[in-house]
Amino acid sequence: MIRTIFLSLCFAATASATAAAQTSDVVSTREMSDINWMEFKEVIPSKINTVILPTGTLEPHGVINNGADITAPLAIARRIARDVNAMIAPVIPYGMTGSMDAYPGAFSISEAAYRAYVKDVLTGLVKNGFRNIIIINGHGGPQTAVLTQLATLVGQEERVRTLVINWWSYASDVTLSVFGEDGGHAGWNETAFIQAIDPKLVHRERYSDDMVTPNPAPGTYSAYPAPSSITLYKEGQGYVKFDQAKADEYFSKVTEKVANLIKDIRRKWDRAGVN
Repeated sequence: MIRTIFLSLCFAATASATAAAQTSDVVSTREMSDINWMEFKEVIPSKINTVILPTGTLEPHGVINNGADITAPLAIARRIARDVNAMIAPVIPYGMTGSMDAYPGAFSISEAAYRAYVKDVLTGLVKNGFRNIIIINGHGGPQTAVLTQLATLVGQEERVRTLVINWWSYASDVTLSVFGEDGGHAGWNETAFIQAIDPKLVHRERYSDDMVTPNPAPGTYSAYPAPSSITLYKEGQGYVKFDQAKADEYFSKVTEKVANLIKDIRRKWDRAGVN
């Protein structure tokens, strides 16, 4: 009896130690805004030399939150930061909104101001010791090209390695595999992604298919403001359905795909021996 109790206690202690080891981390927090400067000095760049910078904007998104382009990349960063051994820089919430800037709650920054601000943020991350800067962008349009240009420029000037990921575009194959069809701005895929992150941000009672507009084919027409805050990449595909299981599957597969890309690109940088 005593031997059995002893063995049970030993097993419990071993299990507890294993669990503690699995949950331990090299840093107390992955959020740059929450870490103390002394701990930052101890781990950057000796133990962590990668930083994730989420970027987005404020604009309408059908029946999900105006800040969906902020919510999504920040959630990706928080999900994968430990897996890719990265810190998370505070999100840049304001962006270049474009044709939806006339909608209530939308916010747009001029290209000149955006370029200058983002460049200074990237340079600041370099000066703080990061060798790899990963921008996870949540907003499309001209902002994607500007971020790519700035990341390349800072990479060349500061001899740092940069990667820009437009998550919804990079995960287009995941969209097709999970939903069986293409998505859209605030379409089924983006709405599902937010649903997986926080269902309270999804107002399904406000949705109707009449809210949806297919993107015009190139050279056909353009409208300002955009006639709808839900636009489909392909006509007839991406109408919003509220399937929690598919939403959770989509979030899991997208974040895994993004994490694997970061690890693969970084491994190839290391193998090539490039700064």
